[in-house]
Amino acid sequence: MTFKSLIAAAAVALTLGTAGLAAAQDKLEKTDIKIAVGGKPLLYYLPLTLAERLGYFKDAGLNVEVSDFGGGAKSLQALVGGSADVVTGAYDHTIQMQAKGQPIVAVTQLGRYPGIVLASVNKSGTVKSVKDLKGKKVGVTAPGSSTNFMLNYVLTSLGMKPEDASVIGVGGGPSAIAAIKRGEIDAIVNLDPVISQAQADGDITILADTRTEKGTMDVYGGPYPAAVLYMKPDFIKENPKTTQALADVFVRTMLWLNKASTEDVLKVLPEEYFLGNKSLYAQAFEHSKPTYSPDGRFTQDGADAALKVLKAFDPAVASASIDLSKTYTNQYVEDALKRLQK
Repeated sequence: MTFKSLIAAAAVALTLGTAGLAAAQDKLEKTDIKIAVGGKPLLYYLPLTLAERLGYFKDAGLNVEVSDFGGGAKSLQALVGGSADVVTGAYDHTIQMQAKGQPIVAVTQLGRYPGIVLASVNKSGTVKSVKDLKGKKVGVTAPGSSTNFMLNYVLTSLGMKPEDASVIGVGGGPSAIAAIKRGEIDAIVNLDPVISQAQADGDITILADTRTEKGTMDVYGGPYPAAVLYMKPDFIKENPKTTQALADVFVRTMLWLNKASTEDVLKVLPEEYFLGNKSLYAQAFEHSKPTYSPDGRFTQDGADAALKVLKAFDPAVASASIDLSKTYTNQYVEDALKRLQK
């Protein structure tokens, strides 16, 4: 296909997409939206950057301001504190916050597998298996984030306690790579492109990998929802059309990503995402591509798995009566799919 034909095809797709979204654009209650995210350059949150750079927020009549934090726990704090309207973050937080009496609702699923990897740092040389993590320094994106949750679950599944390892927040970009190279941590729980970069440099040895269905099953015993778009129930109640517009944007992005080639994705992204090595980033994306939701829908099996995992190490969740039906909704995704798949 020639460059001109590619442009023409893209124009047709854009026209069809924007036509399908027209119904949701009419008189949005709120058009200026603040989105919080914990580690935007991570492939875990790739759909957010794609939606932004493909112009889908603008098409939906939304003016979006993205605030990037060091980890998912911090973006959650922004939502709770009122400095963010919505968050692209881990589904786990919807369950944890319900246990705390502060409900939040996920309206679109971005990741169907976590894409999180636990690896030993070769420079340390002290961790040969998960059982060796006791008493060791383990780098996560941020304490209380999904990377921390995976570590907690892996430890408890082997009869250990979350506090048996010393958790250190290292972020999800160059700071994480630096922590590995300087030998500041004995192991790391992180995501691509950090993991692929460190692996290519020979700095880590992978112990557990949830970038694939098999790896997710090995760690969690079932499907496990990862990144989602979540918000407070009050926001949904006060802004139903805006909520629908946001869901439309991310469903449209997931449908685009499902069909996109690696080259298509790389063309959209900013150069700084590649950490100085575009071909390595391409490999990282291909490793992570299976993790993305094909259409934005949630499954009951995934929600059940997340609840089981959190109960294993979070006393507040274990002692609470959790209503999973209040942690997510497919209502907005289904509405978006009816229009976008015509």
